[in-house]
This record gives sequence, C-alpha cells and structure tokens, in this order.
Amino acid sequence: MTTDQYVITANELRRSYAGGFEAVSGISFSVARGEIFALLGTNGAGKTSTVELLEGLAAPTAGRVRVLGHDPYRERPAVRPRIGVMLQEGGFPSDLTVAETARMWAGCTSGARPVPEALGLVGLAERAGVRVKQLSGGERRRLDLALALLGRPEVLFLDEPTTGLDAEGRRDTWDLVRALRDSGTTVLLTTHYLEEAESLADQLAIMHRGQIVTTGTPATVTASRPARIRFLLPDGVPAGRLPLGLHAGADGQRIEIRTHQLQESLEELLRWARESQIPLEGLDARSASLEEAFLEIAQTETAGA
Repeated sequence: MTTDQYVITANELRRSYAGGFEAVSGISFSVARGEIFALLGTNGAGKTSTVELLEGLAAPTAGRVRVLGHDPYRERPAVRPRIGVMLQEGGFPSDLTVAETARMWAGCTSGARPVPEALGLVGLAERAGVRVKQLSGGERRRLDLALALLGRPEVLFLDEPTTGLDAEGRRDTWDLVRALRDSGTTVLLTTHYLEEAESLADQLAIMHRGQIVTTGTPATVTASRPARIRFLLPDGVPAGRLPLGLHAGADGQRIEIRTHQLQESLEELLRWARESQIPLEGLDARSASLEEAFLEIAQTETAGA
C-alpha cells in the first residue's frame, strides 16, 4: 500500500507530561483510507493521549504524525474542516433544543449537511424540539455523533461512541459506522466494548503502558490465542481417562482444554466420548474472542512490568 493511501500515520510518536510521565512511548501505526481502525487499551494505556495528538489538540513530544498528509497540530486549518470528532462528552448548552444545538454547530462548520439529515442519520429526527437537558445519556451520545457528522468528514474520530446506548442503539450506531466506511469515510475509534471492536474494526491496535503490544485484524489477533473446550465429566470418571493429546486442565469434574487446533481436538474428544460411552455435560467449544486476547495481553504485560 502506497503512502498516499494512508490517511493517518504515526511514527515513533511520544507524548510526555509535566513531571516526566510519558503517556505515549514511541508508537507507530497507519490507518488506510476507507478503513475502520480501533485503538484499544487498558485504562491509562495512552489511548486518549494518542487520539489528542491525531486530532491536533496537542503537539507530540517527539515523533511524527500526519492526518490527510498534514501535521494536524501545526497545519490545523488544513485538517480541521476535513475531520469529524466525537468526544466522550460534548458539553452542550442544556437549555437549547437538539435542533438549535445542531444549527449552532452547523454555523461553525464549512459545507455542513442539513441539520434534519444529520439528526436523521442518528435517529434523533423526532427529538429535534427536545431540550438537551431532557435527553437520556444515550440520546446525548447520538447528538454528539450527529454533530461530528455535520461536516461530511473524510476522517472521523469516535471516542467511546456507544457509551450509554442500549443494545438496539448500539447496533444502529454500528450499522451507521459501517455505512460511513463503505461510503469512503476513514474511522478511528476507541472503545471499551471489545465486542464492538471485534464487530466493526478492519484493523486494530492494543495499547498498554504507552506502547502498542499487538496490531492486526480482529481475526489475526484472536487467532494467536488458543481456542477452548469446556465440559463436565460424570462423577467417577477421572480427568486422567481423557486422551493425553488433549492437554486438559481439571477442576474436579470441570474440564477445560486449550488448543490451537480446535476442530482436531474436538474431533478427538468426541470420538473418545463416543467409544467410551461417556456423556459430556455442558459441552462448549469456541474460538478465542477478542476479549480473551485483550485480557491475556493486559495480564501478561502487567505481570511482566
């Protein structure tokens, strides 16, 4: 992929604060045009500090960042009209209505899309006349997203976009983000909902202690972790009777098998159970999830600190 196909690049990016604390410790990554990129990490991992550098809200202590080919801090006038930013908290005047808030924001936005269109995209058209202070937390997040979309951004930064939304609202937001990606918008999001990242992201990076510890597609990140098979053995059947090749762990009659060859291990287990005429109660087999991979990375990195 050529350089001009990346709309966000970070090279050896560092950010330090007063007192010498380094929140971002030399990270590098790229985001391709028309891609959804998820930046994940534990609390204090450096995600927010990184995103603020990408948005041009602060200058890096060292390293280089480019958004749409420009330094987002020093060349902010060239970048700001082409990006949309959804912060964790918008801080809107509580006495304005939804429509008034959007019109006020549109007045500060070059080439803004019509307010009814923006509100319709996020499902707030019928709430246009409601004051902001009367909105639920989830509705305020939808308003945050509507304002981020007013300028038809080429690059959209989403900071915890579905916090406070119910399950239906979260799925609707996912559909909207995918539609934006499919229309050519590049999306960088942070989220604590790992299911969200697994469902949406084309690529992701996991940060811990200011560094990126793994990158790739959700599938490649999870594929490096073992799948698991769980079940209960009947009373009187010891775990020692299981085939040695399965490398099972046991807690009484509760068995867990970790494997990188899920199909082969499951076939071996089921063949043994059938030949031995042993029922496997509560049998559950599944590939590793992004959540399991994330927790394993966080625990490993913490233990090694």
